[in-house]
Amino acid sequence: QVQLVESGGGLVQAGGSLRLSCAASGSIFSIWTMGWYRQAPGKQRELVATITPGGITNYVDSVKGRFTISRDNAKNTVYLQMNSLKLEDTSVYYCNTIRGSTNYWGQGTQVTVSS
Repeated sequence: QVQLVESGGGLVQAGGSLRLSCAASGSIFSIWTMGWYRQAPGKQRELVATITPGGITNYVDSVKGRFTISRDNAKNTVYLQMNSLKLEDTSVYYCNTIRGSTNYWGQGTQVTVSS
């Protein structure tokens, strides 16, 4: 079984930065592809970024150049560094991985960007 726990959300000013963390438990974290999603009220959950076991990353266009996903396999942790935050980045952010046919999600961490 996979357990994911996010942390690092909060209230920040537009233009500021936050770093989200996702601590994973389970077997063989180093071979899992990890992702960050976000969901605002009334909106579909949106894929923000992914990182493969080999460190290949992908980002939704709206965050390219501002967000960076990374991982530390020794700590079983994936990060999302968010810079130059905008009001529209306000969402609950979720950590995700897929094991077999099952999607695993953390509880989410709230990110609110204020003017």
